[in-house]
Amino acid sequence: MPGSRSDLARLRAALTAFFALDGFVFAGWVVRIPAIKEQTGASAGALGMALLGVSAGAVVTMTLTGRLCRRYGNHPVTVACAVLLCLSVALPPLTHSALALGLVLLVFGSAYGGINVAFNSAAVDLVAALRRPVMPSFHAAFSLGGMVGAGLGGLVAGPLSPTRHLLSLTVVGLLVTLFAGRALLRCAPAVPPDGAARDRGAPRRLDRRTRRPVITLGVIALCTAYGEGAMADWGALHLEQDLDASPGLAAAGYSCFALAMTVGRLSGTTLLERLGRTTTVVAGGTTAVAGMLLGSLAPSVWAALFGFAITGLGLANIFPVAVERAGALGGPAGVATASTLGYGGMLLGPPAIGFMAEWFSLPAALTSVAALAAVAVLVAVATRRAAAPD
Repeated sequence: MPGSRSDLARLRAALTAFFALDGFVFAGWVVRIPAIKEQTGASAGALGMALLGVSAGAVVTMTLTGRLCRRYGNHPVTVACAVLLCLSVALPPLTHSALALGLVLLVFGSAYGGINVAFNSAAVDLVAALRRPVMPSFHAAFSLGGMVGAGLGGLVAGPLSPTRHLLSLTVVGLLVTLFAGRALLRCAPAVPPDGAARDRGAPRRLDRRTRRPVITLGVIALCTAYGEGAMADWGALHLEQDLDASPGLAAAGYSCFALAMTVGRLSGTTLLERLGRTTTVVAGGTTAVAGMLLGSLAPSVWAALFGFAITGLGLANIFPVAVERAGALGGPAGVATASTLGYGGMLLGPPAIGFMAEWFSLPAALTSVAALAAVAVLVAVATRRAAAPD
């Protein structure tokens, strides 16, 4: 097992590369959705049904991946899912109907869900071995990869067709997987020192004792991921529709949110070391409540943008903390359970906001992000001893 600092550093670098790759590939796909819609001739409703393939594939595979990780190990499963992710991202431009698109997105979603469980499980083990709360740094790599993928995707959207663009993602992704995968497979799984394992007092399996706190952590993840999904799909529309922002300025809304979330995750280890898990979650959730109330109800564009940035800072570290603690309690099955609930929150956010916007208004609907952040705070406080001890 990797015991020296250099061994753990190599393992950390390899895992960081896979987190960044995941964000890069997924963002590259997302920015080409409009072009794929035009190519397939799908209506808005048909496209929505096809996109559910990503969600369905991810949710189903997340539960299965926990079992695969226990049987074959986190590192081989991470590499296998990365290969499938990189290959499957090239498939959507080859489809010419909403049904075919939905089927290939099932494969893409399965790879996306699988790699998220596998590398988060490996990261949980590494966090325990290092005895430092470095989980937010991995999620910061995911955010940075997503920002780079989206930015490059926007730049090449004109000169490159979706087929060439997504095929280039496949090539780049497979090259990264080749080098990072070789490094990862050479690293034995990180094993926490005996003292660290005793301090945690966790059986590292999902059983009657651990199921309830793991589900609680999944609920916290759900409450915060809801906000990420809502901001991605509705933030720009709110700025343009309700505050008369130009399309370019409206597009900056999610960029402010994502950049602030990345900065927050880069500083997450320091916050966790100084404040502990519970205080970090409570402070982050409270900050997100204030930021989203400002972002959704502010009368000016600039105040709303500031609110979106504050929201990103607040939400940044809650999901990583929840997943890390779930993995410490329940191993890969714990990561799978918390991730599935969290991903469900990301899926729930956009349609829930849409329904509430129909009934009330979009600004009122966006306040639900603040409401669920408050719920995460209350749950964290109420269950701090079981779910997230410092």
